[in-house]
Amino acid sequence: MTDIAIFASGSGSNAENIANYFCGHADIRISLIISNNADAYVHERARRHDIPSCTFTKEEFGEGSKILDILREYKIDFIVLAGFLLKISQPILDAFPGRIINVHPALLPKYGGKGMYGDRVHQAVIDACETESGITIHYVNEHYDEGDIIFQATCEVLPLDTLDALASRVHALEYAHFPRVIEAVVKGLYM
Repeated sequence: MTDIAIFASGSGSNAENIANYFCGHADIRISLIISNNADAYVHERARRHDIPSCTFTKEEFGEGSKILDILREYKIDFIVLAGFLLKISQPILDAFPGRIINVHPALLPKYGGKGMYGDRVHQAVIDACETESGITIHYVNEHYDEGDIIFQATCEVLPLDTLDALASRVHALEYAHFPRVIEAVVKGLYM
């Protein structure tokens, strides 16, 4: 069995979608949810799925040892970032080489980097008059949104799109593709 920890900072809709996908899976399970926000709704979603969840401070994420202790305690094999807003520290990267993946709500390398998340990304895409957006699933390295790309999916940006309309199409891509790509990465089908 491969055990996955999900790191999430907010509401956790992607985390819940991933948990639903792997519920009852023969080879992969979501064993832990970790957040940097004690009030994040992701903790309620974790409770509904009987997945342990915990919160650590930004400083604890930066230093890494307490995070690594709990990851070892739960025998975590992979880390999935699902709306996690902190940079992954070097000790965690070193402990999980090639085993941390993220979904970004745009087609990297455009609209990535520090501060580019959620609605900020969608607004930047609209402001630039792009004709398409989408998602990028990528490995995590020491730089925001610069790890090797695993998978991309696109959607159209319409001339009169609102931020909410575009965000809705991008979220649909995340929900459709992220769990399936996680499964393929864990099974060694993406390198």
